[in-house]
Amino acid sequence: MKEAYAVKRTVPPSAEIQKSIDRLLAGGLVEDPPKMLSELARLGARLIIQQAVEDEFDQWLGRARYERRPEVGTGKRNGFRPRSVQTGEGELVVEIPQVREAAEPFVSKLFYRWHHKRLLRTDPLRALIVGAFVRGLSTRDVESLCEEAGLGRTSKSTVARVCSELHERFEAFSRRSLYDVKLVVLFLDAIYLAVRPSGPKEGVVCAWGINEDGERVLVSVRLGMRESRDDWLELGRDLTRRGMPAPRLIVADGAPGLISAADELWPRAERQHCVVHRLRNLLAKLPKSEQQRVRAAYWQALNEATSIKDGKLRLQVLISDLERQGYQSAARCLTDDLDALVVHLRYPLRHRHRWRSTNLLERSLGEVRRRTKVIGRFPGETSCLSMVWAVLDLFFSHASNGATFTDLDRQHLYRIKYQAAEPIAIDEEVTAA
Repeated sequence: MKEAYAVKRTVPPSAEIQKSIDRLLAGGLVEDPPKMLSELARLGARLIIQQAVEDEFDQWLGRARYERRPEVGTGKRNGFRPRSVQTGEGELVVEIPQVREAAEPFVSKLFYRWHHKRLLRTDPLRALIVGAFVRGLSTRDVESLCEEAGLGRTSKSTVARVCSELHERFEAFSRRSLYDVKLVVLFLDAIYLAVRPSGPKEGVVCAWGINEDGERVLVSVRLGMRESRDDWLELGRDLTRRGMPAPRLIVADGAPGLISAADELWPRAERQHCVVHRLRNLLAKLPKSEQQRVRAAYWQALNEATSIKDGKLRLQVLISDLERQGYQSAARCLTDDLDALVVHLRYPLRHRHRWRSTNLLERSLGEVRRRTKVIGRFPGETSCLSMVWAVLDLFFSHASNGATFTDLDRQHLYRIKYQAAEPIAIDEEVTAA
């Protein structure tokens, strides 16, 4: 017989598991997605089971952690004891709360048979993991997923808390003041998801930026329907209403509605057309035999340009080449909004490559897409927006994801903001330095 023992803790095991999940996502979502998702699956499974057990124990004991209620029984918390459970994702360890000075020991309904390890089915568990990690989609969905996964009937209070916690955090994020958020660059993009149980996919528009301290800041996640001008205007007006000053640079794709809204909302801000989106548009108008050559020439022109003037000249050479070979549609595509393609060349050299596209936001939205593929359709707007925010918030809040501004960078940004220097003159100063 194994010797009984208990482990005392100052924080509940579920909080430690949540911190492990946060560290996993903050440490790098895209370096090794299969390995990361596998570990996330294990941690997510532990989290939902651990929270259910802790809530069950609170109800059995009659009081929450650190709560004093003289009118209830005399049982006292006495740490935790590890319990192994076999699942389709492998063996997991769950900490079972222990009690002393009670009339009878605590026995979780989830583990009523102590002589063997329970096997949980894999497919429902994976669906459960995703919902559990972002704290649930809806009360009914999470409750049914727990039962399907072999965890038994979870109490309604547990499911309600698990589902509402993230929703409350998202609502607080959507209402918070932005008066102190002074962005150097603002990135805008959207993702289309199955927001409701039926009907077409709808757009979720997202905005994040880099502030004057070099920190990444997620500022907005909201429903965008069809990503129209009105949708972007609503997003921008909400940011302004909450006090966010105008950014110096806006990076976005070339959607007409977005361009029109940005010009109206922040008329003094410069706008950088995402160079990756423009390249996709360009290649779509070329035969496959020409795509590799034009792609190489396009990137060479932007990578080797030393100023706005130089960048435009290099791209105009490519435009002339396309016209000469009879690709008029491709030439017109590259000519359209050409000035906005080279705006990033006005900014500090060390940051031009990252500020010329919405790539980082697109990669983080790819994480959202991978998770929603498991879930399928969302039960409504709140669940969808909460999940998108949860993924983006973890991705962008990691300290190593920021930008480091040197003294030369700050001087350069200061001149752009306050001295209205000629773009070419500023570029030549920084290039020479």
